[in-house]
Amino acid sequence: MLYVSVIIAVILGCVIGLAAPEVGKALKPIGTGFIALIKMMIAPVIFCTIVIGVGSVAKAATVGKVGGMALLYFVIMSTFALGIGLVVGNLIEPGHDLHYHSTGFKVSPADAHGGEEGGTVGFLLGIIPTSLLSSLTSGNILQTLMVALLVGFALQKMGETGKPILKFITYMQALVFRLLMMIMWLAPLGALGAIAAVVGESGAKAIGSMLLLMVSFYITCILFIVVILGTLLKVTTGVNIFSLMKYLAREYLLIFSTSSSEVALPRLLAKMEHLGVSKPVVGVVVPTGYSFNLDGTAIYLTMAALFVAEAMGTPLMIGEQISLLLFMIIASKGAAGVSGAGIATLAAGLQSHRPDLVDGVGLIVGIDRFMSEARALTNFTGNAVATLLMGKLVHEIDMEQVRAVLKGERPFDEASMGSEHLVGDQHVDHAVALKSPTKQMPVVDQKPQTNVHVEG
Repeated sequence: MLYVSVIIAVILGCVIGLAAPEVGKALKPIGTGFIALIKMMIAPVIFCTIVIGVGSVAKAATVGKVGGMALLYFVIMSTFALGIGLVVGNLIEPGHDLHYHSTGFKVSPADAHGGEEGGTVGFLLGIIPTSLLSSLTSGNILQTLMVALLVGFALQKMGETGKPILKFITYMQALVFRLLMMIMWLAPLGALGAIAAVVGESGAKAIGSMLLLMVSFYITCILFIVVILGTLLKVTTGVNIFSLMKYLAREYLLIFSTSSSEVALPRLLAKMEHLGVSKPVVGVVVPTGYSFNLDGTAIYLTMAALFVAEAMGTPLMIGEQISLLLFMIIASKGAAGVSGAGIATLAAGLQSHRPDLVDGVGLIVGIDRFMSEARALTNFTGNAVATLLMGKLVHEIDMEQVRAVLKGERPFDEASMGSEHLVGDQHVDHAVALKSPTKQMPVVDQKPQTNVHVEG
């Protein structure tokens, strides 16, 4: 329903903007209000994501070679994907000459110059919050990020004593994402207001710019999967990427219909084990990858940020692009769990680097749902490929089984998926799903669900 509503709202916004430009401009406050709601959720989303993410690093690292190699691979691939997004965004310049006007968001001199002292020193001092709690309320995302990292590392050092606190933050994150999902139900209204306003101001040129961004993003994701991931998979394991994608066809359909790779997590665990990768490798790599291996989200974040900057007539300088890339490497971890989390992460990146551009996120709201499928499918494929790669590198994969399964000689038994794995249930209990009665997880997989962002 939400998906259909957003489509209708976008079409209606385009029609209103073209037929009655003044009416379209008058609807701008609706889009502004929706962005304000998203901005309200930025700090809690970033805080919970980073704290749990840092906690899960400790868990993944304790399983030794597999965890360490997987984390290194995830960081390299996510950074590479962010870089690809920057390159493509700079080449196509999708928002060029759109002249989208800000809704009046003002940048304080302190934000613009990095603090009262100005310069690098002022910027660095500005990262230190007045208090731990003020970092969550001040609107300065870098302060939130710093406190979240400190809390995460502190919980690591506390060991067993810190586990109840980490569990509490996991529940808090579930609440935060539930709130975000509720806000996303207002996305049709936000899209209507934002699209009507921008089309009313810029005419048909706005529609062309947004279509160019969408098409470019889809092409970039397809090339990333086929060329980058496909080559990696072929070189390391000899497996054809299209054979793997055919094997995971049901999961792709499920992800495409829900716009979130999260819903296919239990099925991916079971299918990777059936494919021939050992349980310990699957148990470590897949859940960790859901927080740290977000190739599609990475491409989306950088391309969308460049689009917003171009559309508002204030392109990001190369230095700003690199610092934004570094921020996104950290902030993007964990944005895969919920449709709409990508918008919050994008807003967080712009808020921390160019607060004057946050209002431009309204341009993305209308087409975010259309891009979320490609984002989720790329994330999912990246995790499936990573599981096979890690299995091969640590010699924990049965290649004869892989070949037989991909040829269709040993099909996956759908009956082996218990009732807790129902594909239509978005609100799957991951604590249960990771412990299927027919696919018992090994001791090495210590509560992997804490790496994952529960949707309900």
